[in-house]
Amino acid sequence: MKKVLVISTSPRKNSNSESLATAFAEGAREAGHDVEFFSLRGKELQFCRGCFACQKTQRCVIHDAADEIREMALHADVLVFATPIYYYEMSGQLKTLLDRLNPLFPSDYAFTDVYFLSSAAEDEEYVPERAVSGMEGWIDCFERAHLAGTVFMGGVTSAGENPEHPALAEARMMGKNC
Repeated sequence: MKKVLVISTSPRKNSNSESLATAFAEGAREAGHDVEFFSLRGKELQFCRGCFACQKTQRCVIHDAADEIREMALHADVLVFATPIYYYEMSGQLKTLLDRLNPLFPSDYAFTDVYFLSSAAEDEEYVPERAVSGMEGWIDCFERAHLAGTVFMGGVTSAGENPEHPALAEARMMGKNC
């Protein structure tokens, strides 16, 4: 049994990227994994100040939702990030969170597998490439971690627009196999 942390970064309730996160979590639960689901929606999350105090203390000087997420991520075997694609890149909420997870860098973190789930109005195959590249840049800072998989749900705009989108089944299966 793995400890799986699924983080939805969309500000919209029942968003398409959150649907992907939910599908992944359901699949992981079905496989018997211990799953924690965290949504950034409505949470306070400040920008990193770049002070690097966290590199000595393994804690941020700012106290907000990142404190709770950092603690969960520290002990998770699997991290799953779900984001809407804005202008061909990950959401600002996700980028801010990744910056704020800097205290994990010098820690004895447990995660090795990182998954990236994304959705966008555009449906071309290249749409998530920059966002995935940004995630890979973060993952590269953690020598025991690797990008274990990605799922992209393209061609969706309104929240919950396509409950039969094939990407949902793909995310669920990925969760089962994580």
